[in-house]
Amino acid sequence: MQLGYVPLGRTGLQVSELAFGTWRFGRKTDQDSIEIPEERAYKLLDTYEEWGGRFIDTADIYGDGDSERWIGNWLAERDRSEYVIASKVYWPTREDNPNFSGLSRTHVRRQVDAILDRLGTDYLDVLYIHRWDDATPAEQLMRTLNGVVEDGKVNFLGASTHVPDAWHIAKANEIADRYGFEPFTVSQPRYNLVNREVEDTYLDMCESYGIELVPWSPLGQGVLTGKYSRDDMPDDSTASEDEGWEEYYLTEKNFEVVDAVQSVAEEVDATPAQVSLSWLMHHQSVAAPIVGARTVDQLEENLGAATVELSNEQFERLAESKDSPLEGI
Repeated sequence: MQLGYVPLGRTGLQVSELAFGTWRFGRKTDQDSIEIPEERAYKLLDTYEEWGGRFIDTADIYGDGDSERWIGNWLAERDRSEYVIASKVYWPTREDNPNFSGLSRTHVRRQVDAILDRLGTDYLDVLYIHRWDDATPAEQLMRTLNGVVEDGKVNFLGASTHVPDAWHIAKANEIADRYGFEPFTVSQPRYNLVNREVEDTYLDMCESYGIELVPWSPLGQGVLTGKYSRDDMPDDSTASEDEGWEEYYLTEKNFEVVDAVQSVAEEVDATPAQVSLSWLMHHQSVAAPIVGARTVDQLEENLGAATVELSNEQFERLAESKDSPLEGI
């Protein structure tokens, strides 16, 4: 099985229909161990490549830079032009100096150079802002981002953002249009069958400004894999996400979604994770969901979503499982 290619919105790029996320590379756990150490990171990248995967997502803070370093080491033995590489800037890279964070011109330009150095490449295919920075004027930000594009260090711009930032992204693209700057053409919000906040106004904003979605957390923090059951539900399931993972995710409404996913999975002879990913892959606003995995087996299961075909009826049934009707495939 080989992953196919899909257009990345109006960038003109063709990308793998599933992107590979590397946020666990080099990540220290609470027990001070490494979630995905270097040797396993290379095995995962090899597996993704063997499936035809060519769209790799990272960030300057993943593993304190180790994610980019390891990807760079891996890419050094390959033809860089075969791969689409995306990274991100925003979060602090030093705790002792406030100028090493945010989206100021100083931090963005410094970090772009550091990212390219760690990756061992001359350019990024996509540079995302990891969050919006209220301290940096939108015009300054777009002028700075346009500068790294004109310098040939970045090809396209994206926003890895939370839904409340939608108006910021719209304002930024209006500024880009006014001054002839490079606009945001890709967005990386959280989106899955249980986290549907983008369906309020965010999807409409993206469609209006020609922004394509490359969503993260496509499996709803594991809920959509079927690994949890109603027996795992806490006594009080009314809390917000900030108040506790279990209270936010392990709810009766979410398990009704899981029931629908499992029903469709039986119909198409696939796993719940594959059905959940396939739903996003069939979505008209989504280019390539970002999949991650701790093991090769997990990654291969996720990549197997590319073989799953959903009917219009199955797509709609899943869409309506959480009271959020959508248009057809």
